[in-house]
Amino acid sequence: MPRLVNIGAASQSDFMKHIEKHFSGGETVRDVVIGMADGLTVPFALAAGISGAIASTHIVVTAGLAEVAAGSIAMGLGGYLAARGDAEHYQSELRREEREIIEVPEREEQEIIELFGEYGLTVGEATPVVEALKRQPKAWRDFMMRFELGLEAPDPKRALRSAFTIAGSYVIGGMIPLTPYMLAANAQRALTISIIVTLCALTVFGFVKGHFTGVSKLKSAWQTALVGSMAAGVAFAIAKAIS
Repeated sequence: MPRLVNIGAASQSDFMKHIEKHFSGGETVRDVVIGMADGLTVPFALAAGISGAIASTHIVVTAGLAEVAAGSIAMGLGGYLAARGDAEHYQSELRREEREIIEVPEREEQEIIELFGEYGLTVGEATPVVEALKRQPKAWRDFMMRFELGLEAPDPKRALRSAFTIAGSYVIGGMIPLTPYMLAANAQRALTISIIVTLCALTVFGFVKGHFTGVSKLKSAWQTALVGSMAAGVAFAIAKAIS
């Protein structure tokens, strides 16, 4: 018996020590990834392409800055509209679930039983849960939104935060490949420096992105660098061919 008590105590201690920590900044990281990835690759490709046809760093910088400004606004607006669309979709589905709970409660009850059935629960085991939810219409509605539709209530400030995060990340990413053109007098020399700096930035960015997204950091790093270099290479080749 003492052995069993010790095992129980040890198990309880281990349980109390086991505190799960989940990363909760997924939406913000996604916005940073979207903005930074495009900010690094698009201005980089544009500057490389222009460098293939024009030797003036002034023109490259002017065109690059114009693209960064336009791109950040467009990307930020896109993020804002996407977040607003998600919020509007959630509210639409919320109203629909509220109507169905009132107008066709039997069908909603059956849907709950079917949902639990997917996890191996019998009708008898699911029925007490159904009865408990019926006494709390708001909880019933929220349960259906989460487990039937897979929707969670969006943050009301999500749209603006997403817009500024994406736009800001785009600007930061875009300035990295353009900075060498601002400092060097020769476009070809600036291009060489820009390629080195941007590929390093893409590699580091891909590595960090892999850390937050849970994929292989090295795989994410070389894939990100490869995509960016391919985009710049194609743009440079097209500009060379046209000129």
